[in-house]
Amino acid sequence: MNLLRLWLRDLPAYLWSGWGAISSLFLLLALWQWGNQVYGDLVFPAPLDAFIVLKKLLLTEQARTELLTTGWRAFAGFIISIIIGSVLGITAGLSVTASIMSRPIVTVLVGMPPIAWIVLALLWFGATDMTPIFTVTVACFPIVFVGALQGARTLDGSLKDMARAFKLPPYMIFLDVYLPHIISYLFPAWISALGMSWKIVVMAELLATSDGVGAALAVSRSHLDTSATMAWIVAVVGLLLIIEYLLLEPVKRQIERWRNE
Repeated sequence: MNLLRLWLRDLPAYLWSGWGAISSLFLLLALWQWGNQVYGDLVFPAPLDAFIVLKKLLLTEQARTELLTTGWRAFAGFIISIIIGSVLGITAGLSVTASIMSRPIVTVLVGMPPIAWIVLALLWFGATDMTPIFTVTVACFPIVFVGALQGARTLDGSLKDMARAFKLPPYMIFLDVYLPHIISYLFPAWISALGMSWKIVVMAELLATSDGVGAALAVSRSHLDTSATMAWIVAVVGLLLIIEYLLLEPVKRQIERWRNE
């Protein structure tokens, strides 16, 4: 509850400090408009046209259902990956042997292209929710795992010695010494995994399901409706920006206040 109060209190100042990010978004829109003038509507529809189509889409129940379906799949895979990746990463970081043994496994998972996981998931689960959820989980797991591993491995040895000198119980050592340091590595990994989850789930839906934003993109592509395609892309990216910058980033700042104290 205290964290929520602090988040609400600092939200206006945080939003005001985001002028640089807003400026970069306007720059992106300007480049988009320039692309429309150079390549035409078929290749690059004007931003205004895409936003008009997006407004029409959001007024329909089907579009909202597609977005909720995609959001549920991305969120489910993301949550599973951060739980498993965080727990196993911290465990491996606390053990040199486990850290060495996990490196080739993580390398294999990182090097495996997402399209290969989608094909395998289709064979294992068919055209069900499990295919995009599994693909998101496997693609995001290495990012979270490495962040947790690095956080546990890079703790300052003097802090460990001080905790032992004061004979702190194990739970206090973990909560007060390890966890704040690990969180500073975990949060960037979680944010990266969040962005990855949205990209992977849309690709998996495009290839493996008949609903969700990915399936809607497949339909707009078959109709050569570039404005609808860009509208769906804007909807997905907009949701990602809202989640990251209005929810995760303020929470991250509150958790990491100890750095400035």
